[in-house]
Amino acid sequence: MSIASIRKEYRLAALGEHDVNPDPIVQFQHWFTDAQNADCNEPNAMTLATCTPDAYPSARVVLLKGVDARGFVFFTDYRSRKGQELADNPAAALCFFWPELERQVRITGAVQRITRDETNQYFNSRPLGSRIGAWVSHQSQVIASRDVLEQEEAAVTARFADGNVPAPEHWGGFRVVPDEIEFWQGRESRLHDRMSYIKSGGRWVQRRLSP
Repeated sequence: MSIASIRKEYRLAALGEHDVNPDPIVQFQHWFTDAQNADCNEPNAMTLATCTPDAYPSARVVLLKGVDARGFVFFTDYRSRKGQELADNPAAALCFFWPELERQVRITGAVQRITRDETNQYFNSRPLGSRIGAWVSHQSQVIASRDVLEQEEAAVTARFADGNVPAPEHWGGFRVVPDEIEFWQGRESRLHDRMSYIKSGGRWVQRRLSP
């Protein structure tokens, strides 16, 4: 089968103006719960797109770790490529895709670091191996071999033999503060439903977009 012939019709649901909450964060939380209840594989996986100051983009999949009225939170090594790009150009786009529900959510907005207390609270909830890993990896840097990681892992494990592993200063959370959120529901004949919210004058304005 050729790539061009891969095709699927979307028929599961519709999305009307009266089907969505006036608050897009509440609407997202409803859809996220649906994705969890539908046993979607890693429902909190999202594509994060960042950009250098001279407009060169990059994208990768990261995991959502919190959402509330303030925005969408994820964690990373601040020294990584995405960390550096967000430091230099603090804006990002997020995209969730839940194929089991034929749904997609797109988010754009400014990005800010969360507080150190918030980072520490989340970091301390992580498994021991993940906490050690945050010290081991200098994310996005070139290394000579896998052995380099394993040797550093052994050294860090010995350093924190008591299991008390604090969050390193180079590691923490970012919050995407949304200014636009779009909900996409797949429909037949590619005539999808797209409901968009844009922040205007401190309030959310809802509108329908052509597919």
